[in-house]
Amino acid sequence: MTQDMGLERKFCRIDGTEVSTDGKTISGYASHFGACDQGGDIVQRGAYAASLSRLTTEGRAVKMLWQHDPAQPIGIWDEVREDERGLFVKGRILDSVERGREARALIDAGAIDGLSIGYRTLKATKNTKGQRLLTELELWEVSLVTFPMLPSARVQAKGEEPVAGALRDMALLFEQARRELAGD
Repeated sequence: MTQDMGLERKFCRIDGTEVSTDGKTISGYASHFGACDQGGDIVQRGAYAASLSRLTTEGRAVKMLWQHDPAQPIGIWDEVREDERGLFVKGRILDSVERGREARALIDAGAIDGLSIGYRTLKATKNTKGQRLLTELELWEVSLVTFPMLPSARVQAKGEEPVAGALRDMALLFEQARRELAGD
């Protein structure tokens, strides 16, 4: 995790991959509720609600960046919402932007498929395991990244059925729990 002027961003090495686009749009979960990321943070359901409401009221949008670089916007998030699973995003990478064309090529080739949030923590507590429970976040951006901090934060697979995605996410959570219990 890195911090810059209160903005938090998370990077890490991950296992497994999943990629998806329909040619023009990308979508996926940038955050899953209740899942412990590799930095020991767990986003709680509802953590984004106030921020998303505020952005809508103010006529602003969550930015789509390349690797959390504010100098490299690469597209537009047309949909950013909380649902029962987490923070779902759907948007368009702009082919009129050079870095957007590069990002599209890397996604299509399977070289990149991570999603990562840039945010400021407004409310958090610690649980008995020392993990940070994030209960209110100010969401600034969702980036396409090489290494997301949350392994399941991925662009969804092309043509993937929702049930298959949910089963894969569940398998990742079970593997993470197994590693925690084994002390890996």
